[in-house]
Amino acid sequence: MSIVLGLDIGTSGAKAIAMDETGRLLASALVEYPLHSPKPGWAEQDPEDWKKAAFTALKELASRISVADVKGLGLTGQMHGSVFLDAENRVIRPAILWCDQRTAAQCDWITEKVGPSRLIEMVSNPALTGFTAPKIIWLRDEEPAHYERVRKVLLPKDYIRFVLTGEYATDVADASGTLLFNVKERCWHRDLMSALGIDADWMPSAYEGPQVTGYLTAEASDITGLPKGIPVVAGGGDQAANGVGCGIVRRGVVSASLGTSGVVFAHADQVSTDPEGRLHTFCHAVPGAWHIMGVVLSAGGAFQWFRNALWQEAWAAAKAEGREIYEVITAAAAEVPAGAEGLLFLPYLTGERTPHKDPFARGAFVGLSLRHDRRYMARAVLEGVAYAMNDSAVLIRNMGVPVDQVRCSGGGARSRLWRQIMADVIGAPMITINVDEGPAYGAAILAAVAAGIYGSVEESCDAIIHEVNRVEPDPDTGKAYARWFEAYQALYWALAPEYRRISQILG
Repeated sequence: MSIVLGLDIGTSGAKAIAMDETGRLLASALVEYPLHSPKPGWAEQDPEDWKKAAFTALKELASRISVADVKGLGLTGQMHGSVFLDAENRVIRPAILWCDQRTAAQCDWITEKVGPSRLIEMVSNPALTGFTAPKIIWLRDEEPAHYERVRKVLLPKDYIRFVLTGEYATDVADASGTLLFNVKERCWHRDLMSALGIDADWMPSAYEGPQVTGYLTAEASDITGLPKGIPVVAGGGDQAANGVGCGIVRRGVVSASLGTSGVVFAHADQVSTDPEGRLHTFCHAVPGAWHIMGVVLSAGGAFQWFRNALWQEAWAAAKAEGREIYEVITAAAAEVPAGAEGLLFLPYLTGERTPHKDPFARGAFVGLSLRHDRRYMARAVLEGVAYAMNDSAVLIRNMGVPVDQVRCSGGGARSRLWRQIMADVIGAPMITINVDEGPAYGAAILAAVAAGIYGSVEESCDAIIHEVNRVEPDPDTGKAYARWFEAYQALYWALAPEYRRISQILG
């Protein structure tokens, strides 16, 4: 039996999985670590915590499998974070993460320096605070002594790659999120780096997802218990790896992740960019392919907020009865007709990324009447998140990329009602599949391709990933939702000036 491993350096912890050549999960291990916020809007982690957690997770995995059968290890992890190394490969300062908001001024500087249209033409994306390039400029502006010591800049999973193999390498999907990568040509954009004053030698070599980037060192072998010399594969940033793990490897197949945030992820055979930069366009972990991605900041998170705010008493009763509170809430929502009789919910509880890129946006119920109780509000929350996800689906279709079927994952996908609402709003079947192990599973699939167990990423996904359930859209309900969706979209623009005013009043 052949075994392949996947390792995900996530925001909350390191997750390692082992699977056999059929895709069957053999073992998994999760080791958590803290996130630090030394100032408001800042988000940092200590790469040493990642290192310890990765070693611990891999060691636990090795104790539960036949290590002699391991054929490769694929890597994935949180995107955009910056690990700054000096000439002796020492970490200079804590890593600045994807959710850190300190670089607004640096994003403005990059945009002004290059030009907004030119920037999207060069790297297919606008300057956003989460990306890596603004973090490098911030270090230059705010911590010049640290900046002078920099000799390498690595993404989170690629620092662990260096620890495991001694090699500086990344994959083209993760590199796409740095704002320094030529997404069209799948290589570093040296002209842009020169214009920004960033040394191109600081960046690691970029590989396709299933390519081997190095081999496990003797030291890493001693610590983890895994065999020395096993291939370590490029892998992918977490969204691209999750796309592989959901089988999003062909045109027309899209994924919708209903976790705390919501992600709409589409495979593309050609580079396609939104001229306003409302969607991300990155290289895919599938060689020669790209992916388009929209992000809703509060999806399952909006439903969780609603539960906490208005269902505490029912939650306690449900616990006493051994019932799941989300099932109680969705059952109540199912009593309400589509459209919630004119009650609309905007799920902008923490601002919004796609399509508005508006950190000041906030949530709202609009259309409340004496008729509405919390059942209607529950239905409106589910529908509001579906409308927000449809914002991305509409943009994806407008870019010439079809949305023929949507594969649902995340906690929200367990609700059949929510899947039906999503199907009716987006106008495509909602499908659940036989695996939901996240990015680590996709990284393991890429390792299986590198090991020759499968001939391509597409072949491996066809063999491993299968449809379990399908919810078809209802055309009549879809027509009704189309009218409510127009109203939903108009509400943002009506409220947008007031969002900023509210922020100014709050200071």
